[in-house]
Amino acid sequence: MSAAQKRAWLLAGALCGAVLVLDQAIKAVVEGELVPGEQVDLLGPIGLTLSHNEGVAFGLAGGSVLPLIAFAVLALGFVGFLLARNSTMPGIWVAVGLVAGGALGNLVDRLRAGEVTDYIEINYPWPPFNLADVAITVGVAVFALIFLREDRG
Repeated sequence: MSAAQKRAWLLAGALCGAVLVLDQAIKAVVEGELVPGEQVDLLGPIGLTLSHNEGVAFGLAGGSVLPLIAFAVLALGFVGFLLARNSTMPGIWVAVGLVAGGALGNLVDRLRAGEVTDYIEINYPWPPFNLADVAITVGVAVFALIFLREDRG
């Protein structure tokens, strides 16, 4: 493994760890300070609320916990595969770190409680979500940008 490949793995791992720790820390604070359904205004249309869901990102597609755990494990394997195959692509470690950290953050919730803790609410008809959901969404967008740029190059 080259120095550039090792660097990509280390950076992806560090970002993944940071997302996981921050996500779990915020969830712990919200769980300790809010009761389900309570709303706290933060900034403009953004607020906090304590909510739990059994679905995937943004509370969509609720269902059995085991298939969602399996899906998270498969997603982690897939982003690891992408990093292994493309570790020298500029920015790939960002996408991998965000998706992996977000997937692990929600996976920890599912393994611990059978559901995911959500806490970010926007004043718009959209379900509450959490930092892990944001990391996954941004990570997938970064993947798309990287691979679209690669196809054009």
